[in-house]
Amino acid sequence: MSSLPHLAASLDLSGIPDAGACVELARLAERGGLDFVTLDDSLARPGPDPLGVLCRLAPATRRIGLVPTVATTHTEPFQVPAAVATLDRVGRGRAGWRIDVATTEGEARLFGRRHTAPAEAVRQEAGDVADAAARSGDGWEDGAGIRDGAAGRFPVLDRLHRVDFTGTAFPVRGPSTVPRSPQGHPVRVVDAIDGPARAVAARYADVALVRVTAPAQAAGVRDELRERARASGRDPDALRVLVSLLVDLGDGEHAAEPGHGGGGPRPTGRGPLYRGGPVDLAELVAGWHADGVTDGFHFVPVEPRRDLERLVNGTVTLLQHRGLFRTFYPGSTLREHLGLTRPADRCAVPGATAVTGGAS
Repeated sequence: MSSLPHLAASLDLSGIPDAGACVELARLAERGGLDFVTLDDSLARPGPDPLGVLCRLAPATRRIGLVPTVATTHTEPFQVPAAVATLDRVGRGRAGWRIDVATTEGEARLFGRRHTAPAEAVRQEAGDVADAAARSGDGWEDGAGIRDGAAGRFPVLDRLHRVDFTGTAFPVRGPSTVPRSPQGHPVRVVDAIDGPARAVAARYADVALVRVTAPAQAAGVRDELRERARASGRDPDALRVLVSLLVDLGDGEHAAEPGHGGGGPRPTGRGPLYRGGPVDLAELVAGWHADGVTDGFHFVPVEPRRDLERLVNGTVTLLQHRGLFRTFYPGSTLREHLGLTRPADRCAVPGATAVTGGAS
C-alpha cells in the first residue's frame, strides 16, 4: 500500500453538465493535488458526452487525471478504446475511463439494437471491451508514428500489428485507429459493486471503487479483490482500491450527527454518505488509510461547488499540513499519480504479426 492515500473527486453537477463549470471544478481539484476527477454519464438523461467534456478540460488543466464514465453495453467496442486513447493523447497521458454497463430495457431502447442481457453477461462483455481496448492499442508499437502527410509523418508499417480479438459477444480486428496511448493503456476504473463487477475489477481494473460504511467492510472487500486479482494471474499490488463516498460538508467544521464524521459514513439509497465537516473527514481519511483498509478515497460531493471547495481547502490542506498527502505532482501521467507502472506492449515482441497495409 502507498505511504500516502490516493484521493479523487467527482465533477458531477445536477442537471445538464456545463463545461465551463467543470473546468472551474477540475482546476480546484488540481490545486489540491487530487489524483483524478470523474465525470459520470447517464443514458437516461440528456447532456453532453463526458468524453467530450473532458477533452475540453484537458487543455485547461495540466496534471490532474481525467476519467469519464463510458458505458460499454451498447457502444461499439472498436470505437470506445479509440475515443479514450484520443483523450489520453489530448491530455498527455492523464486519461482513464470508468467502465460502466447498461442494465435497463429503457437504455437498450435508446439504441434500438437489442434487449438487455443479464447482469453477469453485461459485466463479462465490459471486461471483454477492456481487454480488447488494451490489445488493439498495443497493435501500435511506441513510436510507430501517426498519419500526417503535411509533416511527412506516416505509420511505420512494420511496427503495426494485427490484433484479432474474439470476446463472448463480439470480435474486434485491430490495430486501433489511434496510436498507442502515452501511458501505454489509459487507466481503467471499475465500480466493484457486486460479484460480477468485482470479478471484472479484479481481472482488468487499475482502480476499483467500493462502497462501504466501515473500516472492516473496506478491508474485507479490498482483500477479496486482491485475492481475485492474484487468482487471475495479476499482481495484486497493481490494483488500487478506493472507497467511494458521498460527502456533504455543509455542517461546519465537525460532524453534526452521531454516526457521521468520526463515527463513519451512513448507508443511503445513493451509497455511503459522510455528513460533517472537513476536519472530521480528514481524520476519517487518515485513520482508514493508516489501518491499511483502503488505498484512498473517491469523493462525490453532494453540492459540487461548495463541497469540493471545502474538501480541497479544508480536508486536503489539513492532510498536507500533517504530511499525509502530497503537496505537488511528482509525475505527469495518471499512472504516475497512482504509482502504477506503464504496461509493456504485448505486440512489440518477436513473432508478432505486422499489418500489411496502412492503418485502418
